[in-house]
Amino acid sequence: MSDIYSHLTQLGGPSALPASPEEAVLERVPNPEAGTDYCVRFTAPEFTSLCPITGQPDFAHLMIDYIPGEWLIESKALKLYLGSFRNHGAFHEACTVSIGKRLVEFLDPKWLRIGGYWYPRGGIPIDVFYQTGAAPAGVWIPEQGVPPYRGRG
Repeated sequence: MSDIYSHLTQLGGPSALPASPEEAVLERVPNPEAGTDYCVRFTAPEFTSLCPITGQPDFAHLMIDYIPGEWLIESKALKLYLGSFRNHGAFHEACTVSIGKRLVEFLDPKWLRIGGYWYPRGGIPIDVFYQTGAAPAGVWIPEQGVPPYRGRG
């Protein structure tokens, strides 16, 4: 592995799922196109967390878009981080916004948005959106395209 990647601890070998988001280790790599504005999208259609009151599982389709600055998120570390919510009790709003804020703090992107499209709890779907501000001009950022929940209808 190249010296610029020698700091990565999870890539290229087995990694246990962290017990909590606080224990999860995010890792980043240098952006090879740091002088160019472009959008990166991660989609997690099977995100899971726990209701903090009942302990029952909650499911969401997460979509993360960002315009990187000097850093890119290492995708395996992101997968492990998102997986660490599996046994984490938090409301939909807390899960979605905390993921966005942690990525912003860690990566210092030029722009980031996250859409949390949650499946119904108590018969009501709750969708949560977080964005750092207006997207820079001149970058193609596709719509997230996740339709509102319609049930079987």
